[in-house]
Amino acid sequence: MTRFIHDQFSKDYLEELLKPYGQVQAPSRVAAEVREIDVLFTPIPTQTANLVTLGILGKMVTTPAIFEPFRNPASIEEIHDCISKLLEVRRDIQREVNRSKTKIPDAEIPQLWILTPTCSKSIISGFGGQLNLDWGKGIYFLPKHFRTAIVVIHQLPCIPETLWLRILGRGRVQQQAIDELVALPTTHSFKRVTLELLYSLQQNLRINQNIETDDRELVMRLAPLYQQDRERARQEGLQQGLQQGEQQLILRLLNRRFGEIEISLTDKIQRLSIEQLEPLGEALLDFATVADLEVWLTQLEDTENQ
Repeated sequence: MTRFIHDQFSKDYLEELLKPYGQVQAPSRVAAEVREIDVLFTPIPTQTANLVTLGILGKMVTTPAIFEPFRNPASIEEIHDCISKLLEVRRDIQREVNRSKTKIPDAEIPQLWILTPTCSKSIISGFGGQLNLDWGKGIYFLPKHFRTAIVVIHQLPCIPETLWLRILGRGRVQQQAIDELVALPTTHSFKRVTLELLYSLQQNLRINQNIETDDRELVMRLAPLYQQDRERARQEGLQQGLQQGEQQLILRLLNRRFGEIEISLTDKIQRLSIEQLEPLGEALLDFATVADLEVWLTQLEDTENQ
């Protein structure tokens, strides 16, 4: 269960960071067994100059990219599976260009980035992974025609350029990245949305009884930040903005899970107070269908009318 929670956080997080700069598909289906790529990104050429804001992550998406993030260390089989998804994408592109009998432009073939907290030397060497001086420590490139790199998050240097990747680490690495995120100016483009996603992750983890030590420590680290942010918002008269942020986050999660929900349900959610939105954010993880959402909202209305 917690693996699903972290997987969803990673997809939402990467989508929010990258969508100003291009088209993001998360998840994106590939042929064969109807498997899903976690995040498929296609840059907007006019926006690539602004990617410096994201440091190394920005450098990764100056060309089309596939991201496959892992909460636990990626196994040999999982890395093979990621590479096979890339090959399926390549075949899809080839089918498109076959009509014109042309060669696939290299610029159209995505680079696969496998994001894993740790990875053994034997696995990296088994795939032929090599460091590249232009990219620095922790990023191992497979032989050229694989168009794949294994990013070992816990080996990345603790510098501002790696912050947006280290957020996807775990344990002390992730906690240090969160501390660096909090220290950023409030005007930073991605500080607020990243904190909102982390707060949602914290709430989803909190309602699970059997979570790992790393997750318990993450919940404890984020809980006071969340409370401080809420208090600051109240003191600065930004309660309405906080409420709208909660509404947008919940609607985004619901639309991602069930597709575009009806306008009537959207209107009901937008009328909820922040005190009502918080339990909804916790409950939506257990919703199997849109009908569960409708039941929850009806029960809330009945309670309010009593």
